[in-house]
Amino acid sequence: MPDVLGNGEWGPDAVWAEVFARISHVPFSLWVVGLFVVPIVVWWLLSRIFARRPRVVSPSPPPADVRPADELKDLARLRQISLTEPLMEKTRPRRLEDIVGQEDAIRALRAALAGPHPQHVILYGPPGVGKTTAARLILEEAKRNPRSPFRPDAPFVEVDATTARFDERGIADPLLGSVHDPIYQGAGPLGQAGIPQPKPGAVTRAHGGILFIDEIGELHPIQLNRLLKVLEDRKVFFESAYYSPKNAQIPAHIHDIFQNGLPADFRLVGATTRPPEELPPALRSRCLEIYFRPLRPEDLEEIARRAVRRLRVSAEEEVYALVRRYAQTGRDAANLVELAASLAEVEGRTTITREDVLWVAEVSRLTPRLEAPRRAQPEVGRVHALAVVGPGVGQVLTLEAVAWPAGPEGGSLHLSGASEEETLRAPQGSLRRRSLILASVENALVVLRRFGIVPERYHVRVNVPGGMPADGPSAGLALVLLLYSAVRRLPIPPDVAATGEVSLTGEVLPVGGLKAKIDAALEAGLGRIFVPYDTALPLRRGVIPVRHVAEALQLVFGDVEGVGSRTTSGEGTPRGALPETGSAFGA
Repeated sequence: MPDVLGNGEWGPDAVWAEVFARISHVPFSLWVVGLFVVPIVVWWLLSRIFARRPRVVSPSPPPADVRPADELKDLARLRQISLTEPLMEKTRPRRLEDIVGQEDAIRALRAALAGPHPQHVILYGPPGVGKTTAARLILEEAKRNPRSPFRPDAPFVEVDATTARFDERGIADPLLGSVHDPIYQGAGPLGQAGIPQPKPGAVTRAHGGILFIDEIGELHPIQLNRLLKVLEDRKVFFESAYYSPKNAQIPAHIHDIFQNGLPADFRLVGATTRPPEELPPALRSRCLEIYFRPLRPEDLEEIARRAVRRLRVSAEEEVYALVRRYAQTGRDAANLVELAASLAEVEGRTTITREDVLWVAEVSRLTPRLEAPRRAQPEVGRVHALAVVGPGVGQVLTLEAVAWPAGPEGGSLHLSGASEEETLRAPQGSLRRRSLILASVENALVVLRRFGIVPERYHVRVNVPGGMPADGPSAGLALVLLLYSAVRRLPIPPDVAATGEVSLTGEVLPVGGLKAKIDAALEAGLGRIFVPYDTALPLRRGVIPVRHVAEALQLVFGDVEGVGSRTTSGEGTPRGALPETGSAFGA
């Protein structure tokens, strides 16, 4: 390169010219490596080096526009504002004696929870009968028992299973507890350091007390299985992919929780409106099952009277009769009285009238209770049958039938008001079968052949009034009395009721729900109740156990020949003869 200065030194232009001349010979690939690849590699190495160094981030100060003092003032101002006590709070039971109609259930619940060895319990029953209140009050009673393991500060934690959310990854579970994910839920010093944080759930908050799960039948199966494990271990364990027992950065208490679990020694009280067969057997086997029965009309009347006294108003006597008719649960009875009392107060009155309750029932779209009509005189072709309409709930149904002689074309049978078929569902599949009550009618006609009645010579119509789908074999004995009355034109006394399955030989077989059926019949004022013979059945006035339909026929209609007589009837059919086919009509 020439010396442009003439003194043996290069000038600036010569230097830059030399630089550009040398750069022009550098390949393009080296330009890419130098300008792009090298900075990326350097950045990656530096990030790896600094990522291995734990950073302890101090909590950042609150924003300038957030003033804790002002927030506390707003909270205090909001807490000073309160409305009047709701009427429902005034009528809520405050003692166990205030819970109406559940003496047996409360006695069993007291034995299960208030003793020295409390047990897990499942409470069955319709809503509004006092399940939650009873559990809470019995815990308070157990705290005062020196032999009870519940301490004076034992908690009562209530959880609604219908709203208990959870996450399968374990990062959100208010029932069992969760682990704060440091990556997805980061923030805070521990989150920035990548340390998992266990969060206690309701099972830990209930430690040493009672965990009440309302509608436990709605709990998700995954949560239920985890809960059963907690019941066995009496502690809850957590897992996290970010926990390592060798990590010295994790605090000691978090190591303790992951290695030994959080304490969860409580007694479970689950309430449900579902039938027992819909709950998992694994849960039922670990719990004592207690049944709260539906309230009777007299129980609803007593609740209404207590509500009137607590509200410090007066009511006409007919008001309580209307409450018995329209209320289905204790909560319904209290709501009826409360709204009627509010209506009277708004209109400047201190007495609840009949018109107030009728207006409340109309605007609330309440359906009156279905009751079997009471008869004063014996009638032909009408009898009372007994049914079970819920857990521990019996009901009196009225069956009616007519029969008239058939022509040469032969007789017929029609059944109305009952289910024509039923579907049995199981985890393995479903099964459809004919109506059991229709089969009971045919069995009854077969049995009546032994008493000189030929079904093929009559048109028979059987009806189950009331609009309620009815099915089951327990109406067999009532159907025998009904059909005998309709064919022979013999009246049945109005105080007669019957229940029991009837075999083809006329034997009266046992049925379920006998206690509930007898209670319903006695409440309806029925004086003669025919039931299957059972040595374990306690003797009660008006209850007549029978082994064979002949006994019931003789007690109701008088002199009737029993099964086994071969005497020929007036219709030419030997008594005791059976039909040639399986159907009562031979077809």
